[in-house]
Amino acid sequence: MITSARSDVHATITGLGAYAPERVITNEELSQLVETSDEWIIERTGIRERRIAADEQALSDICLPAARTALSQAGLDGKDLDLIVVATVTPDMMFPSTSALLADRLGAADAAAYDLSAGCTGFMYAVAQAYGMVAAGLVQRVLVVGGDVLSRILDWSDRSTVVLFGDGAGAVVLEPSAEPGFLAFELGADGGGGEHLWLPGSGSRLFAEPDRFVKMNGREVFKFATRVLVDSARAVLDQQGMRVEDVDVYVPHQANVRIIDHATKKLGIPSDRVVINVDRYGNTSSGSIPLALADAQVDGRLRAGRLVLMTGMGAGLTWGSALMRWTIGGAA
Repeated sequence: MITSARSDVHATITGLGAYAPERVITNEELSQLVETSDEWIIERTGIRERRIAADEQALSDICLPAARTALSQAGLDGKDLDLIVVATVTPDMMFPSTSALLADRLGAADAAAYDLSAGCTGFMYAVAQAYGMVAAGLVQRVLVVGGDVLSRILDWSDRSTVVLFGDGAGAVVLEPSAEPGFLAFELGADGGGGEHLWLPGSGSRLFAEPDRFVKMNGREVFKFATRVLVDSARAVLDQQGMRVEDVDVYVPHQANVRIIDHATKKLGIPSDRVVINVDRYGNTSSGSIPLALADAQVDGRLRAGRLVLMTGMGAGLTWGSALMRWTIGGAA
């Protein structure tokens, strides 16, 4: 599905925040748990370390500081929000929703709140939905949070997954704007590939031996990811009649450096325009893109007027892209 932003209604990001747990697990530490090495992990993934939530930290606990930072940057309080969407596959619990718990802690007593599940693409889906709500005039101020505590659903004896994932969260505030912010979205899903990245036994479907740990067919996921990152990015650019050369900042899902490098080369985007932080955080699923956006803002790459391309992909199998003119901060 490719959707162009409405020409008569504009919405943009007015606040951005991120949070990663304090605990760092290095590749060397992982080598004490599974048969691996720092060299092996770096060569295949580009990951050097990842953050892991403390035992007492649930998803809402790591979303809260990210949300507060985003609200502060937007000049808002929790009571100003009309809607909160939390994109995650690791909520505090199945119900009540993490978004409702977060709303309570932020003082957003009147805000609608729901969780959204689209794997690592969750943040892109949630941003598209938030834009749609603002564009339709149903809400004025939306908090979108993407985050996961994947360490709780990993088999720590499975080398194929524990080296890849980490915990973290990021948040953005969306509001109506005088000038175009979001320009277009492209979203999609292929449930036929769902069994390549799944969590069997976590829902109502019965499995013979459910262990509720992430299962991944790395080869198939790699093939899917390298294809859809490129196809989705091209589709959203083509929809706006823009070229890769027009992109100032490219923020891909931080799954694996090899995947990012493949997409970057295939698209022809110069490496200095690509945001990469997977080496420090690992794959944080729904937290990946907002964490990368926050890093890009800190290092000065996100300036008003710059064209930003975000593309995610993940369990489902799902994918999604957004194209926007950044509107926060000084002009490019």
